[in-house]
Amino acid sequence: MTRPNYLSATVLCIASLMAIPAQAATLSSPYNTLKGDAPLVIGHRGAPAYLPENSIGGNELAAEMGSDFIETDVMMTKDNLLIAMHDTTLERTTDVAAFYAPRNGGYAVSDFTYDELKVLTVKPTGTGDETYPGFTPSGDDPYRIPTFADMLDALTAYNDANGTSVGMLTEGKYSDNIETSRAVIQTLIEKGYDTPGKSVVQSFDFDNVGDYADLLEAAGVEMGVAQLGIGWPLDDGTLGVLSFGGAFGTLSELSSYTDTVALGFGTITEELIAAAHGEGLSVYGWTFRPEDLEDAFDLAKPFLDWGLDGFITDNPDYLRLAIDGYGSELASVPLPAGLPLLLVGLFGLAGLKRRT
Repeated sequence: MTRPNYLSATVLCIASLMAIPAQAATLSSPYNTLKGDAPLVIGHRGAPAYLPENSIGGNELAAEMGSDFIETDVMMTKDNLLIAMHDTTLERTTDVAAFYAPRNGGYAVSDFTYDELKVLTVKPTGTGDETYPGFTPSGDDPYRIPTFADMLDALTAYNDANGTSVGMLTEGKYSDNIETSRAVIQTLIEKGYDTPGKSVVQSFDFDNVGDYADLLEAAGVEMGVAQLGIGWPLDDGTLGVLSFGGAFGTLSELSSYTDTVALGFGTITEELIAAAHGEGLSVYGWTFRPEDLEDAFDLAKPFLDWGLDGFITDNPDYLRLAIDGYGSELASVPLPAGLPLLLVGLFGLAGLKRRT
């Protein structure tokens, strides 16, 4: 794989920035998003291209790389505690086999209490590793399986320490019962993640998303609510969202109780984004996994042109730069404050070794 020339990219971006007159700071946004703001960078399970997924350490790295939100999967243990975990089983992402024999023929999360799970370590997958150059997690034991409450506490501590406002995008995994959905909402409220700018809840299950909306209404709390699925046109041209279970909802129907549709990016079209925006819906795309910085710019550009509102990605560093560098004039970077931030990011990338 040809690696990007980070130094050349830095020089080009410096030249572009220096060519912008002072008045550029007041130019209108180049983004075609629903609100005209820059799209969100959403760290998918943290930053799993580099560190273990759904871990406190991975979330912290994702925040340092410029994520606006962290996407986290949650499910219940045997003793009804919410933990951060994507799979229903433990083998792929933990060292469970080193501690326990199989139960009921396997390692289902629901067969273990949290006291049993907290001794396990979350292991890297894919291109991930156990460390990342120049990064040291701030907390103790950052790669244990965290409870959802612990993960929210860690994110709050990071925001407080760094003056940031990184939010949480919570996906209920296999949570097809009201008690799990209620626990998700209650935990978010208790931890102060109770506004759209701090919290979005989502699921592939239509009933689950409906439960979230009802629970939030009953609690008198507003959070973002997103329906996961794939973009799908009916034979008559009606656009909507298809779940993996075969349920379908039109954009008009979904807009009555959600504010976002989160879709496989390969099923997103310019027409769909325009139609969703017409219904007042934001559109997120999942999951962007660029191989390098150049690939990130190429991959993101059509979606930026169309007005995608959020990029769910394993590589929040690359997507942050692709979004902030959108448009040859880079009018999205506030001046003068944005100049040093962008240059720090570009020079920082020049020294990082991309794992393949």
